[in-house]
Amino acid sequence: MAYEEPGFTIVLETEGYEIRLYDQRLVVQAISENEDNTFMKLFRYISGANSQSQKIAMTIPVTQFSENSNSYMQFYLPETFNEETAPIPEDASLQIQMIESGYFAAIRYSGRPNERNFLRYSELLKNALIEGGVTIIGPPIMATYDGPFTLPMFRRNEALFQVEWQN
Repeated sequence: MAYEEPGFTIVLETEGYEIRLYDQRLVVQAISENEDNTFMKLFRYISGANSQSQKIAMTIPVTQFSENSNSYMQFYLPETFNEETAPIPEDASLQIQMIESGYFAAIRYSGRPNERNFLRYSELLKNALIEGGVTIIGPPIMATYDGPFTLPMFRRNEALFQVEWQN
């Protein structure tokens, strides 16, 4: 089954990573100080725990990052929604957030989307960007594309950084 992904244009492709210009996109996000049940909160939202009791199609990737001692997990909303039409979460700890258009560097890897793999690849990407003279302007982001039943060798994961980019 094909899932909707946020739109982007590749502006630079190297042997190790890409720099992408992502379109503006809408997410529902959970913020926590400890890795509590954020995935289930988000899953309940798209399963109908929202102001319209509406089931919302799953999209990919699921993104996670940490900033200022908080952990963020985000589900992208289908493009059919905008800030006015997105159902309000029943769980007040969830937020609908617009992610503005921007440049992101991405490195792809397979395997389990665990902290060890993510740290390894985000460090590889960080070093390649520094070596290439690209300025990083955000924390490392883990993007997970496949469900838990996908064999590790077939999983698609990415580490991303928001970057400054001049064409």
